[in-house]
Formats: sequence, structure tokens, C-alpha cells
Amino acid sequence: MSLLDYFRSSKPDASSANLAKDRLQIIIAHERSLRDNTPDYLPQLKLDILEVIKKYVAVTSDQVHVKLDQRDNNLSVLELNVTLSEE
Repeated sequence: MSLLDYFRSSKPDASSANLAKDRLQIIIAHERSLRDNTPDYLPQLKLDILEVIKKYVAVTSDQVHVKLDQRDNNLSVLELNVTLSEE
């Protein structure tokens, strides 16, 4: 083994870099698939609905659940569940 071979990249380092790159691509693809299932406006819609409900009833954000279902290419169903306390 020469002194120059010590400073050159070896196969284990290159394969670990490729493995890290592959893992990162899988994570990014997973995040994109989660984001594609829900529209970007859904979190803001939930906050807007929460603000309107707060004008009439005391609720927190964990008591309001907003869900958008794609039933068909032309049909979307917005489901809103609000848990109200007995007070």
C-alpha cells in the first residue's frame, strides 16, 4: 500500500455514499407521496375553520379534524369533525 493509496477514496466509502444517496431518495419520494395525497391549502383551511368555530364555541385545534377524500376523478369529499365539550 503506497502513501497515495491512503488518500484516495476507497470502495467502502463510495458505496456508503451511494447507500446514503439511495436512502435520501427514498425519503424524498415518500414525503412527496404524502404531500400529493393532500392539497397544500388543507392546513390553512383547517386553521380558518377553527377561527370561525372559535367565535361561537371554545375549542382547541386538536378538537377539529379536517379530511379530504378523493372518491373519483370528479368527486372530492371534505369531512369536518369537531369534538365539542359538554361545558
